[in-house]
Amino acid sequence: MTDTQIDPRGPRFGAALTAVLLVVVLLLGTGTAAVVLLAVVAVSFALGVARGVQGTWQAAVFRALVRPRLAAPTELEDARPPRFAQLVGFVVTGVGLVLALFGVSAAVPVSAAIALVAAFLNAAFGLCLGCEMYLLGLRLRSRSA
Repeated sequence: MTDTQIDPRGPRFGAALTAVLLVVVLLLGTGTAAVVLLAVVAVSFALGVARGVQGTWQAAVFRALVRPRLAAPTELEDARPPRFAQLVGFVVTGVGLVLALFGVSAAVPVSAAIALVAAFLNAAFGLCLGCEMYLLGLRLRSRSA
């Protein structure tokens, strides 16, 4: 496996872990603990942007605990769409954090809910919204070229 090709089960597992954290953010509401946990999620997304989805802590957990128990993947996928999805998640959670710092406490659960929808769709159904945005961008760019 190279840096450009990844096991597609890894990002789905990572999305499941992220979804759990985002549910906890929603349960915590608008307090300091929710802001701190949303910051942890945002930093996780930032790692995915900087190092690729395979460079996140969720991927490390997948590699250490889950991957050894699975058969080899039947196919690999391009790492670029999931990396872009990490950027989308970072923007969504980052905006929530910035707004929270400016006193808009409702931004924490709203951004967590938006990110949760995307993480849940990826974890449960393999539908990566950020990946679909990436592919749509490629199609639009190739049309205009």
